[in-house]
Amino acid sequence: MKGFYDITNKLKTHFIADPIVNTVTEGDIFEVDLNKQTIFPLVHLMINNASFETNVVRFNVSLIAMDIVDISKTATTDVFRGNSNEQDVLNTQLEVLNRAYALMLHGNLWDDKYVVDGNPTCEPFTERFENFMAGWTMTLDILIPNEVTIC
Repeated sequence: MKGFYDITNKLKTHFIADPIVNTVTEGDIFEVDLNKQTIFPLVHLMINNASFETNVVRFNVSLIAMDIVDISKTATTDVFRGNSNEQDVLNTQLEVLNRAYALMLHGNLWDDKYVVDGNPTCEPFTERFENFMAGWTMTLDILIPNEVTIC
């Protein structure tokens, strides 16, 4: 069975091709280089769990799209937007995840028999890491064919 390899490689390939994403990582989020040596924006893939169902494997996946927030040293003139690009980062990173979701529903990932089961949830974050980061975590269930044979 190569389902884990397939799902991580297909998601990596999708995000590498996204014009907004510069880096794709996988695994433990705390092992990702967050010391401004990684080229942002970044998408991080986490497989939370997998379960076997009739003819499919269900993967619960978290996709974290993030970027560094730039804070201006000039005085704040717009109290709604503040003196950073945080809202721009949140808007852009949500679009990265929305595009991935749309392709899972109707694009290349759908053509490869990857099916989203249910609706994903997206949770925003700001100031999550040492560097001032903002972005979204999208969690969803992806079903892929179970190709294991018992013969």
